[in-house]
Amino acid sequence: MAEIVSTQLKIGMEIHVELATRSKMFTRSAGAAFPDHYDADPNTLCDPLVLALPGSLPVLNHAAIDMSMMVGMALGCRIASFTKWDRKNYFYPDLPKGYQISQYDQPLCLEGSIDIPSADGGVLTVGITRAHLEEDTGKTGHELPGGKPYAGSLVDYNRAGTPLLEIVTEPDFSCAEDCVTFGRELRNICRFLGVTEGIMQRGHMRFEPNVNVLIELDDGRQIATPVVEVKNLNSFRAVLGAIQHEEKRQVEAWKEDGREMGPGMKATRGWDDQQNITLLQREKEDAHDYRYFPDPDLLPVVIDDVWRDRIREQLPELPMQRRARYRETFGLSEKDASAITDDRDLCFFFEACAARAAEVATEMKPGEASAQAAKWLLNAGARVAREREVAIEELGVTPDQLAGIIALRATNAVGSTAADELFVLLCDHDGSAEELAESRGLMQVSDSGQLDSWIDEAIAAHPQAAEDFGAGKDAAMGRIMGHIMKASGGKADANMIRQSLIERLRS
Repeated sequence: MAEIVSTQLKIGMEIHVELATRSKMFTRSAGAAFPDHYDADPNTLCDPLVLALPGSLPVLNHAAIDMSMMVGMALGCRIASFTKWDRKNYFYPDLPKGYQISQYDQPLCLEGSIDIPSADGGVLTVGITRAHLEEDTGKTGHELPGGKPYAGSLVDYNRAGTPLLEIVTEPDFSCAEDCVTFGRELRNICRFLGVTEGIMQRGHMRFEPNVNVLIELDDGRQIATPVVEVKNLNSFRAVLGAIQHEEKRQVEAWKEDGREMGPGMKATRGWDDQQNITLLQREKEDAHDYRYFPDPDLLPVVIDDVWRDRIREQLPELPMQRRARYRETFGLSEKDASAITDDRDLCFFFEACAARAAEVATEMKPGEASAQAAKWLLNAGARVAREREVAIEELGVTPDQLAGIIALRATNAVGSTAADELFVLLCDHDGSAEELAESRGLMQVSDSGQLDSWIDEAIAAHPQAAEDFGAGKDAAMGRIMGHIMKASGGKADANMIRQSLIERLRS
């Protein structure tokens, strides 16, 4: 048997995005992905259409089409002028009608692309094949209320009929890490557009990588293993683990059975988070198995330039554009810019803080003041947020207060340690940063008479350190400075102390 020379992953992604519309795709019944409906009891977001009762007829949700067009435009897609609705027929307990209303051969969005940073250090262009609208299914579970196991299956139809945008990429990925990067970028885009909250644990976004392996043999042949679609992954950890597992499993499977990619060879597998393995679910159907045909109860959708232009005008600045602006305007590192734009709510809070800091901290350049706002949020803010188990933007400190800290530091009115303490205090107190710093005794002392008194005391207490510093040994300043800071309770202006010591001991 020929030996394996090399292997290469080939991956395409299917991503299902639940749209946060107030009502469902084809009925006025409440949408499960809308925040007000998160805690609804099972089978309460239902009506005759959701339950497929006789005589019920679908009506289009205009907002879902608008949202889908926004996503398509953000991904560089061409928005179709004409799109229609099709019935995708298959039986499953959580599909009440026995078919799913979807889009088959004439989807809403086509032929887009998006650039992402690649794991190899370059840029990967990911082709977007299509993005089509459909309705979500219900959810099958095997637990009773309270988490008690149940031998049978329980169906909750709350999710059934929720607008679902399915985004399909070209097989442009060759490693699991790039798939995760793409997933994160897409989640950020959708959240910035406001089309979904993107809460993975609630199933707002579900990832289905289509994975196979190209195997190069020492006899010159190249074979491809059968494609496996890993279903319904709802965490980036699962996406990474499932693809990495399939890369190894498919090579071992080929060694045993020699099966190659071909008609009818595709399979679906599920991911077991406990064992970190994929498990076979079924051999995958081909398109003709679903018996697609146009839905007779729904009119096609015709999209003109006026409609397109209206949606395009609503597009906000997207994460990748914001990152570039933060780097160029504020001088942020790629890491800091990415950390801020990875969270929509933090990003909006930073924008408010940056704008206010540029107005208040007049001793600094506007870009420098805004960069300081980022550093405060990502350092002190992140630390306190971890301790309190809340989001950074929920700590309680306001843009005005953070701008006040930055202004006080710019004039050296408070020291670095005092500023950290002040930040924590402002998370729990109203009023300005300056008022609180004064009331808590955090303002630095810059009175020359008082500073000279502390310096005299420190030199008298540490004559050898003073002599060493005067002789050019910079490290000796530490002992003198420590004495002064202790004597002043940390209030002495460190910069003025250093300058005074240099002038006095090295003149």
